[in-house]
Amino acid sequence: MVGQQLDKEKKEVLEKIRQKKEEEATAKAEGKEVPEAAKKQRSEASSSSKPEEPEGDRWATPIGGGEIGESSAAEKKPEKEPEGDEFGETPEPGEWGDTPMPTGKKKRARWDSAPEKEMDVGATPTADVTPSVDVTPSVDVTPSMEPMIGATPFAGGINLGDTPLGTPGMANMSTPVGLTPNFASMTPEQIQAYRYDAEVNERNAPMTDEELDAIFPQTGYEIVRPPANYNPIRKSVLSSATPTPTPGGTPFFSMQSPDAPKPYQVPDSPAVGEMPMIKPEDYSYFAPLLAGDNDDNLSPEEAKERKIMRLLLKVKNGTPPMRRSALRQLSDGARAFGPGPLFNQILPLLMSSTLEDQERHLLVKVIDRVLYKLDDMVRPYVHKILVVIEPLLIDEDYFARVEGREIISNLAKAAGLATMISTMRPDIDHADEYVRNTTARAFAVVASALGIPSLLLFLRAVCQSKKSWQARHTGIKIVQQIAILVGCGVLPHLKQMVDIIAHGLQDEQQKVRTITALALAALAEAAMPYGIEAFDTVLRPLWKGICEHRGKGLAAFLKAIGFIIPLMDAEHANYYTREVMIILIREFSTPDEEMKKIVLKVVKQCVATEGVEPSYIREDILPPFFRNFWVVRMALDRRNYRQLVDTTVEIANKVGGADIIGRIVEDLKDASEPYRKMVMETIDKVIGNLGVADIDSRLEEQIIDGIVYAFQEQTSDDTTVMLNGFGTVVNSLGPRVKPYLPQIAGIIRWRLNTPSARVRQQAADLIARIAVVMKQCGEEQMMGHLGLFLYEYLGEEYPEVLGSILGALKAIVNVIGMTKMTPPIKDLLPRLTPILKNRHEKVQENCIDLVGRIADRGAELAPPREWNRICFDLLELLKAHKKAIRRAAVNTFGYIAKAIGPHDVLSTLLNNLKVQERQLRICTTVAIAITAETCGPFTVLPALMNEYRVPELNVQNGVLKSLSFMFEYIGEMSKDYIYAVTPILEDALMDRDLVHRQTAAWTCKHLALGVHGLGCEDALQHLMNYVWPNCFENSPHLIMAVFDAIDGFRVSLGPTKVLQYLLQGLWHPARRVRAVYWRLYNNLYIGSQDALIPSYPKLEDDAEHCYRRTELELLL
Repeated sequence: MVGQQLDKEKKEVLEKIRQKKEEEATAKAEGKEVPEAAKKQRSEASSSSKPEEPEGDRWATPIGGGEIGESSAAEKKPEKEPEGDEFGETPEPGEWGDTPMPTGKKKRARWDSAPEKEMDVGATPTADVTPSVDVTPSVDVTPSMEPMIGATPFAGGINLGDTPLGTPGMANMSTPVGLTPNFASMTPEQIQAYRYDAEVNERNAPMTDEELDAIFPQTGYEIVRPPANYNPIRKSVLSSATPTPTPGGTPFFSMQSPDAPKPYQVPDSPAVGEMPMIKPEDYSYFAPLLAGDNDDNLSPEEAKERKIMRLLLKVKNGTPPMRRSALRQLSDGARAFGPGPLFNQILPLLMSSTLEDQERHLLVKVIDRVLYKLDDMVRPYVHKILVVIEPLLIDEDYFARVEGREIISNLAKAAGLATMISTMRPDIDHADEYVRNTTARAFAVVASALGIPSLLLFLRAVCQSKKSWQARHTGIKIVQQIAILVGCGVLPHLKQMVDIIAHGLQDEQQKVRTITALALAALAEAAMPYGIEAFDTVLRPLWKGICEHRGKGLAAFLKAIGFIIPLMDAEHANYYTREVMIILIREFSTPDEEMKKIVLKVVKQCVATEGVEPSYIREDILPPFFRNFWVVRMALDRRNYRQLVDTTVEIANKVGGADIIGRIVEDLKDASEPYRKMVMETIDKVIGNLGVADIDSRLEEQIIDGIVYAFQEQTSDDTTVMLNGFGTVVNSLGPRVKPYLPQIAGIIRWRLNTPSARVRQQAADLIARIAVVMKQCGEEQMMGHLGLFLYEYLGEEYPEVLGSILGALKAIVNVIGMTKMTPPIKDLLPRLTPILKNRHEKVQENCIDLVGRIADRGAELAPPREWNRICFDLLELLKAHKKAIRRAAVNTFGYIAKAIGPHDVLSTLLNNLKVQERQLRICTTVAIAITAETCGPFTVLPALMNEYRVPELNVQNGVLKSLSFMFEYIGEMSKDYIYAVTPILEDALMDRDLVHRQTAAWTCKHLALGVHGLGCEDALQHLMNYVWPNCFENSPHLIMAVFDAIDGFRVSLGPTKVLQYLLQGLWHPARRVRAVYWRLYNNLYIGSQDALIPSYPKLEDDAEHCYRRTELELLL
C-alpha cells in the first residue's frame, strides 16, 4: 500500500511539472512574459540586522561558521506568510530539506522526484530543468548541472578547516561532482576496479538514436514517440555512491553526455603547457592546473605555487626526462621558492592514501634534494615534515622505512640537533604509544646522523625523568632503536648507554622494566662478540628479574640474558647457562607463542656458547625440549617453525647428528604434512652440516624409509623442502645408498607415469638430484633405463614438467657420458631441435644447456646438417629476456662452431648484424667473438673485415663491437692481428658517427691491454693519435670510451707518453680544454703515480728542500 501511495504521489508531481512546462512553453510562444515567482519575505528585524542571504537546504555545504543550514527553524520562520501561495515557505523542522511546492498543498520531497519549478534569483538553488520548446517531453528530460545566478557563493569566505567542498578542480566539469567517487580515499586497486566497472557499463550502455539510425534503414521504419505521461524507472547512481555536497547546489541525477569527461578518466590534454596526464586521484592536489588561468593574471605568490605544483606533477607522473628536468628545477630553485610553498604542497601529496611506492620514492627524492639546498631555512617546518615522515619509520615495507630514515637523517643535518630536540621533545611523553614509538625511532635516526655522543646527555636526562614513566620508556626505547640501527657502532659508547638505562630494570612500571631488558638485549646483540665488561652492572638485576617475573616481562629478561651469555668467557657462560636453563626448561611448556620463540632463541644461544658440555645438553635439555617443542602445532606457525629448526640444528652441532636424527626420524611418517616438512628440513640441515659418519645402518634404513614415505605422500605445491632433503641424504650417504636405489628408481618410474603434472615434475627433479650417486654406485644400466623413460616423455605438454625432464636428461648425459647414453645422441638431438622453439624460459634454458653439452662433448655423434639447423634456432634465443638463456645460447654457438667449423656458423651470424633489434645484434657480436675464441681469430677476421665494407651503420657497428669483444676474449693473441685491424680502426675513429668512434675506442682499449709488453707500441701510438682528439666530445658514452682507451694506452705505452700529450693542454687559455686535460691527468696520476716520477722536470735544491732524485740518477 505504501508503495502504491508513493507511486501515485510521484505521478501527480510529474503531471504538475508537465502542465507547468506546457504553460511556460505556450506563454513563450505567444510572447507573454512568465510571471515571476513571489520572493520569500523576511521579518523586519532580520532584514534590518543583516543583508538577505540565500536560504540553505540540507544539501548545501556549510561555509565558515553558523551559515547556511545551521540556524534553527524558529529563527528562519517568517512572521507573515503570503496568502494562497506557499512557495516561499521555510520547511518545518520535521520536513527539513523539503522541496518548496508551487501549489497550496505541500508534499513531502522524495529523493527521486524531479525538480518542481525554475528558481528565482533569491531562492535556494536546485538543479535546473533542461528547457524544452516541445510541448511533449522526450525521454531525456533530465536535470542538468548548470550553475544558477543565485547559487551559494563558493569563493567568498572559505575556511580551509571546514568541510571539504567536494573534489576540487572538477567544479566546472559537466559531470556532477557529487556522483564521482572520492578518489582520495581509495586505494590504487579500488580505483582500477572502479575504472574497469565504469568502462564495462559504458560499453554496455543503451544504444543512442544516432546509433539506431546507422543500423536501421531510413525508410520502412517509424520512430514512435513515448506517451506524454511515460516516466521510465532509472536506477540512480545515488543508490551506490553517497553524493558529496556540491558548491553549486543540490546534485540530482543527470544523464551524462557522451562527450563529457568521465569521472574515471583524465582529460586528454591538460590545460596548462606540456604536462603529464593527471590521475583522477590527483585532482584534489593539482586542481588549479586544470583551471587554465594564465600565470600573468595571478599574484606572484600564486604564480610561484602554480610553478611548484607543475614541477611536482612532472616529478610524480612525468616521463624520465621530464622528471629529471623538474627535479633539477626544484632543487636549484629551492631557496627562491622558499620552504613554506614547497612543503605545503609536497607533504599533503606524501600523505595521500593512493600513493604508489614509486611515486613515494620520487617525492622522497624531492624532499631530500630540497632539504640539502634549504639547509637551516627548513627549521620552522621541522615539525610538519616529521608528522608526515615519522609514520614511514614503522611502515611494513622495508624501502619505505629506509626512505623515512634518509629524510629524517638529512633533516637533522639541515636543521641541527637543538631544533630536532626542541621539536620532538613534547612527543617523548605523549599519551599515545604510537606517537612515542615513532618518536623513539626518529631520535635513533638523528643519533646515527649527528653522532651518538651528541645525544647522550639528553638521553640520560630523559631516562631519569621523574615526571612521567612514558618519558623514561621512550628514552630507553631510543637507546634500543639506536642499537638496532647503528649496530656495532655503539661499541665506543656501550658503557655509557648501559649505565643510562640500567636503573630501568628496577623501575616501578612494568613496561619500563620490559623495554629496558629489550634495550639491553639489542645492545648486547649489536656489540657481539665484545663488550661483556659493560654489562657487569646489569647482570645481577637481570638475574633477579628472571627469578621474579612472569609473562612478557620474563620473556624480555630472558632475551637480554640470552644475548649477554654469548659475550662471556667459557667458564662464566657455562655457569649462567646451567642456572638460566632451569627457568627455560620450566617455560618449555608455556602456551604463549611469543614466549616460545624467545625461549627457543635463548636455548640456541646458550647451547652455542663454549663451555657448555654435550653430556649436559643430552641429559638435561633434550628430553623436555623434544617433548614440548617437537609437536605438530609448532609446524603450523611459520616463525616458530623457522626458530625450532635453527635451534635443533644448533643442538645437533653440539651433541652430534645421530642423537637428534634418531629422535625425529620416525616423525617423517607423521600424518601432518607441515610437520613432515619440518622434520625433513631439520634432517637436511643436520646431515648437510655434520655428514653421515655417526649414522649406523639401522638409522640409515629408518631415514631412507622415512624420506621415501614423505616424498610419496606430498600433496602441497611447495616441493623444494622434500627434494632438497632427499637429495642431501642420498648424496651424503653415497655408495651406502646402493641397496635402496632399485626401490627409489621404481618409485621414480611409477611417478613419471602418473596423471598429476606436479608429481611427474617432482620425479624428474629427483633424477637430476641423485644422478651422480647412481654413477658412484655403478648403476649405469639403471640410468640408461631412466634416460629412455625420460626420452619417451619429451612430448610433455606442461612446460614446467618438460623443463624438469630436460634437466634430468642433462644430469644423466653429464654423468653417463655421450657414447653410453641411451637413447643414442643421434636419436636424442633431432627430438630436442623443435623444443628449442618453446617459449617457456625453464624449457629454453635446460634445452640449450643440454644441446650445448652434447655439442661440447659429442658433436661428432650428430650430422653437421642437424647442427646447422640448431644454429638457426639458437639465433632467436639470443634475444631472450633472461640473461642465463642468452649466455647459454652464445656459449652453445662456440661449441657448435668448434664442432662443424666456423664458416657455416659465421655466415648465419653475419646476416644477423643487418637486423634492427639492438639486443639481437649485441648477442650476435658476442657469439662471433666466442666463435673467434674457440676456432681461432684467423678463421673469423677475414669475413668480419670484409663485412665492414657494407655501407650500413648497424653492420659496421656490429663488426666493431665483435672486434671489441674478440680482443677482450683473446688477450695476448691480439699481437698477431693488431696490424691487420689498424686500418679499420683508423677509419672508424675518423667516422662522423659518434657510435662508430665510441665502439672503436672500446676496441682500442681491449687491444692495448691485450698487447701490453709485446712490442706493438708503434701501432698503439698511431691509434692513440686518432683516439686523442675525441676527448673534447660531449656525449657521455663516447667520453667514457675515450677515457678508457687512454687508460689502456697508459698501461701499454707507459704514463710518460700520455703525460707528454697532456702537458700541452694543462695550462691552456680555454677553461674547457683545461678541464678535460686535468681530468685525464688525475686519472693518470691515480693509476701510475710512481711511474710518473722520472717524467717530472729536474729542480735544483733550495735552502729548505731537496728535490734531487739521486736513486733515479744511479739507476739511469
